[in-house]
Amino acid sequence: QVQLVESGGGLVQAGGSLRLSCSASGRTFTSYYMGWFRQAPGKEREFVAAISRAGGNTYYADSVKGRFTISRDNAKNTVYLQMNSLKFEDTAVYYCAARTRGPPTQVSDPDYWGQGTQVTVSS
Repeated sequence: QVQLVESGGGLVQAGGSLRLSCSASGRTFTSYYMGWFRQAPGKEREFVAAISRAGGNTYYADSVKGRFTISRDNAKNTVYLQMNSLKFEDTAVYYCAARTRGPPTQVSDPDYWGQGTQVTVSS
């Protein structure tokens, strides 16, 4: 098992930046592909970004390409989501996710979820 704890959410103006962190504990971090999902009020949870176990491959939703960057530090058991040029429509609860069998790019993919962190972008 792995436990995931997100941090770094908050309130930011449109055009600003935030960096989310997800700290993992439990089973070996490098066993997991990691990802970020988000859920806006009244909407379904959606994929944002994912990263391979060694960090060499990354995957992004079209809506965040060029603005968000996922990375991981395996020495610190942490995955990050750098969010730049934030838009009002990026407002959501952001969830960290882990999967052993491949990058988590579908909501049904993750083996484990974090509890979420709120990101609010004011227009």
